[in-house]
Amino acid sequence: MEQGDKLAGSSRKFALVGLTCSSCATGIETALRQQEHIAAVQINFNRASMEVDSDLPQPELLSLLQRIGESVETGLIVSPWGEPTELRQRGELWQWMRLGFGSLLLLAGFLLAGNNPESGAAIVAYLASYLLVGGTVILAAVRNLRNRFWFDEHLLMSIATAGALIIGEYPEAVAVMLFYLIGELLQGRAVDRSRRAIGALLDIRPEQATLLQNGQLLTVRPGQVKVGEQIIVRPGERVPLDGEIVSGESLLDTSALTGESVPRRLAAGDELLAGMINGEGVLTVRVIRLFEQSALVRILELVEHASGNKAETERFITRFARIYTPLVVVAAGLIALLPPLLMDGDWNVWCYRALVFLVVSCPCALLVSIPLGFFGGIGRASHQGILVKGGNYLETLARTSTVVFDKTGTLTRGVFEVRDVVPAAGWAEARLLELGALAEMHSNHPVGVSIRSACQKPPDPAGLQESRELPGLGIIATVNSQQVLVGNRRLLLREGVEVDPVPGSGTIVHVAVDGSYAGHLVIADVVREDATEAIARLRKLGIRRMIMLSGDRQAAVEEVAKMLGLDGYHAELLPEQKLEKVEELLAMRHPGKLAVVGDGINDAPVLARADVGVAMGGLGSDAAIEAADVVLMTDEPAKLATAIETARLTERIVWQNIALAFTAKGAVLLLGLFGLASMWQAIFADVGVALLAVMNSIRIIR
Repeated sequence: MEQGDKLAGSSRKFALVGLTCSSCATGIETALRQQEHIAAVQINFNRASMEVDSDLPQPELLSLLQRIGESVETGLIVSPWGEPTELRQRGELWQWMRLGFGSLLLLAGFLLAGNNPESGAAIVAYLASYLLVGGTVILAAVRNLRNRFWFDEHLLMSIATAGALIIGEYPEAVAVMLFYLIGELLQGRAVDRSRRAIGALLDIRPEQATLLQNGQLLTVRPGQVKVGEQIIVRPGERVPLDGEIVSGESLLDTSALTGESVPRRLAAGDELLAGMINGEGVLTVRVIRLFEQSALVRILELVEHASGNKAETERFITRFARIYTPLVVVAAGLIALLPPLLMDGDWNVWCYRALVFLVVSCPCALLVSIPLGFFGGIGRASHQGILVKGGNYLETLARTSTVVFDKTGTLTRGVFEVRDVVPAAGWAEARLLELGALAEMHSNHPVGVSIRSACQKPPDPAGLQESRELPGLGIIATVNSQQVLVGNRRLLLREGVEVDPVPGSGTIVHVAVDGSYAGHLVIADVVREDATEAIARLRKLGIRRMIMLSGDRQAAVEEVAKMLGLDGYHAELLPEQKLEKVEELLAMRHPGKLAVVGDGINDAPVLARADVGVAMGGLGSDAAIEAADVVLMTDEPAKLATAIETARLTERIVWQNIALAFTAKGAVLLLGLFGLASMWQAIFADVGVALLAVMNSIRIIR
């Protein structure tokens, strides 16, 4: 989609059945943008889908899309997204029948030629076979000439085979066209298979919901259910909407969202999300979000549109294709003309060598398999509970050599407990806790939550007149007309309250009232169960540097860093200082890319500045999904290693496809120049390699 070409929320989605050529997808987009009634259009080649923003009624729009789509790619069928169609199967059957009859006519030509290649009957059989098999290709070439697609594969194949006919290579012209179309059909099937496999990974969208209304059960689409209404979820069914369990208890399979194999037991009062699968009990659920606002829909939409964020490799291949095809065509022209003109070469011999060049002039293997490879990697990651917002981020993950972790909520659970209350002279423990809980009454920070939880008697909210949170420092509050400071040592020193450093581990929260020191609380966090495993797996993957940044005190940060064996740490940092540290690390220009892992809520600026920002705990968190380039749907740092493994597998297969295509085509071009390659070998280098590359891409999702 071009810059500035924005789809409205009212855009309509269509399936492009039979779309097997990525350059054709670009051609269709270009042609549609020139239409008066098309405001915006975006084609997703990987899903064979198209979104269109238009003021035309549906029948007229569908007719326009079909006309333009088929003018660019012969046999393309445009249908509303989600509607079943049997036309593709019929179209394929007709193509195979044409190829069958064409093959019989080719065989007849061979038999009629016998010892006389110039036999009139044989030539008629060859030409009949050529027109039957290649008629649609020639027709597509003529249409594309009208649309000014000068280097379209149909046009190039038509010129190559027509040239072979002109120089009397009738059997070869027909055979090349025949094998080209067989290869295209097989490639189309392989592409469809790849799309279906990717689609199956993402096919977790519920189709229906059982609505409980006035004592009756109604089967409706999830989008028809309103917030506050109740639905029934039976065993084995996929939860259709986000909601809260009103009655019932069951084991819920969350693997489609999180990649976790162990089911969760949920009961009345627990929240569950669309996409989970109910294992055993019947659940009555009160809907808390509209279907289109659910985390599931947001995740699927982000994955669907991830192909818009192309990897650098994809962008390079697209740029290369624009140069490669014209260069090879020009080279073919020079090969056909210069030797006969300058060296008195045989016209037929050099024209044949030029035709070999034309057959391998389209980089289809790269244009088809590489986008499918990256999208397959994104689909695989999604199935593992990892949301990657584009091929560019997948590629960056694969090249990551430095990982920067936030501490609280990332390497530690972020579930704090008040371990000790140390009042100053003249202060009681209960009063110190009460003041801390009142000041932190409106705070969502884990430290504030732990202080409120530790207070045995909930404080009276009326006692809090005012509170102001200072990021990285703490809270300044007015409690019963007294100024109360609750935070770290820097906050108290800034406000003119003298306080000595407190030795030992744990997070220290100091309290001061009206400028007098009142004591401190010792709060401890717990390292996540899989944090050690995460660091070990990252080491095995060759991550060179792992560094932790935290606003917590030196002793607490040092303890966690030593426990996990990190390469470095920086403590007592304000949010802006964390950003400065990331800037410093980026400026060091170490080989590889830098990833920052955080909770996606408090770390948004740091995540945005990194080469790739990774947020943890994205399940149900809009903030985490918005903030990062990669979202780990569960609170498991080890998922980062899984994400990097998937990214590296994807990049490895993509580069295998690039090497395969360049080696095969390069070899045929070189052999063709010296007359050692035939058009048969050229067609294998073109279509056969594309087919192999697409099949190789499918390995990513297995």
